[in-house]
Amino acid sequence: MPHSTAALETDRLILRAPQRADFDDIYAMWSDLAVVRHVTGVAFTKEEAWARLLRSAGHWALMGFGYWVVSEKHSGKFIGEVGFGQYKRGIDPAFDEAPEIGWMLTSGSQRQGYGAEAVRAALRWADTRWPDDEIVCIISPENAPSLALARKCAFAPSRTTNYKGKPTVVFQREAPSPKD
Repeated sequence: MPHSTAALETDRLILRAPQRADFDDIYAMWSDLAVVRHVTGVAFTKEEAWARLLRSAGHWALMGFGYWVVSEKHSGKFIGEVGFGQYKRGIDPAFDEAPEIGWMLTSGSQRQGYGAEAVRAALRWADTRWPDDEIVCIISPENAPSLALARKCAFAPSRTTNYKGKPTVVFQREAPSPKD
């Protein structure tokens, strides 16, 4: 059942619905090979970045969840994207029904704690929406910063598999335990 996009706020960040006006920032981030080398391995074209923006908006419209655009609270500077998807990736064994979290930060926004801050905000939101669900993410075994961020946010590796012919680590976060 679709829901409107919830805006989230942390001490330093705003996470909000993607908008058409975000296209240039999204394209700049996804076309930066230093940013995407462990995710796609190639810079996005404008067409691919546009499809990414539409996919993010479509997730919110059809699924009631998706990716937020992350920006600095005080400056409005674009930091990146964080959110949830359901991609039907065909990874075996499948996790097609589990919420899959992902994140991408601009080169200039990395190593400042923004990733952990944004991911934790998204997970708090998820814990109210899916209190009994496991959440997964997939990461290239060569992507040390993302591996560290996943562990910092309570994800543990559950298995190594292949995705699109490349080694991929599937991480899993158990549903939070109820408070006593």
